[in-house]
Amino acid sequence: MPTVEELQKLSQTGKLSFEAGRYESAANIFESAIKGYAVLGDQINAAEMKNNMSVALLQAGKAQEALDAALGTDEVFANIQDLKRQGIAVGNQAAALEALKRNDEALAAYERSAQLFADAGEGDMRSIVLKSAAAIKLKSGRAAESAFKMIGSLEAKDKPSIFERILKFFLHFLQR
Repeated sequence: MPTVEELQKLSQTGKLSFEAGRYESAANIFESAIKGYAVLGDQINAAEMKNNMSVALLQAGKAQEALDAALGTDEVFANIQDLKRQGIAVGNQAAALEALKRNDEALAAYERSAQLFADAGEGDMRSIVLKSAAAIKLKSGRAAESAFKMIGSLEAKDKPSIFERILKFFLHFLQR
């Protein structure tokens, strides 16, 4: 039976592999950590590792596997009322759906993730997923809706840069 310390080291090794661009290796390492946490009955850390695995698989170009890894993790975090990690999990699902060209589902997931981040007081993370939602709308030819989403993403940001403040000004100006 693995120890928590061994699994934490395994997780760190997976993160280092990811940072080095070895995405499939990272996914395999995270999968080992998932199994270890499952043996310990630790659903929360197993879900965290599934999300890490999802991100690694998406970077490796394996969108369906990324989606499969992330599905259900949001429910684990909902059960412990961790809105931030629930938002991350839904955002990971959205990114995989977008990569699979399931844009309507991805858009709905990004919007759900944005609401979770808003409820958690995570303005910067909300801004990121709203920008992704805006990009989907723009790609689908819904430029006006995209502009509204982009304004929302900029307003959600806790500390916008000078560029983001200027962009927000112009988007508001175009809206009139």
